[in-house]
Amino acid sequence: MRPELLLPTLAALLVTFLTSASAAAPAPAPAAITAPIPAPASTWPVGSRPAVVRGWSPPATAYGAGHRGVDLAAAPGAAVRAVAPGRVSFAGRVAGRGVVAVELDGTGDPPLRTTYEPVRATVKKGDTITAGASVGVLERPTGHCPTSCLHWGLLRARTYLNPLTLLPPWLLHHGPSRLLPLQGPPPALLSPREPPGSVGPGLSPGPLAEPWPRLPP
Repeated sequence: MRPELLLPTLAALLVTFLTSASAAAPAPAPAAITAPIPAPASTWPVGSRPAVVRGWSPPATAYGAGHRGVDLAAAPGAAVRAVAPGRVSFAGRVAGRGVVAVELDGTGDPPLRTTYEPVRATVKKGDTITAGASVGVLERPTGHCPTSCLHWGLLRARTYLNPLTLLPPWLLHHGPSRLLPLQGPPPALLSPREPPGSVGPGLSPGPLAEPWPRLPP
């Protein structure tokens, strides 16, 4: 081949090669969009509004000290419920304690996973459960809490999260109501339109003021 034709030929071959390689390479996948996950829980795992014995306190490092969940006061033998629908991903014993883990439906990939311990499981791996369904009963204290408690955890893959974020505000802040004694205040405290013996200011039925420990920042 004559020298004056060599350079154009090589350039044409290079363009052909690059075009073929570009066509064969797969297109880059679009960036995943992570939508906010709404609070999917519709019930507490124990009781109606249990006291928080110890709150969420994430460690500063992966292996640092902290509290990777919340401890809820409950008596041994109390029923432990799934807070949201999902599939049992583990039911067995870890370091001598009964543990149940449930992957929650519709919470992304990888899904959110709730854990409950110490629990004597009444479900097995692979079971599909609904919100409020029993997953077991609370075992006797293991020394994790000063009193009997359920340790409730939440993870996405290997990252621990605050399980209280699963609860919608109405469930997190609303406690059972009670009727206060129907004893009317002194007549001087009654408004002119209130007949004697009615329930005056501060004595109307209201929400139960249960203790709610301050959660760590």
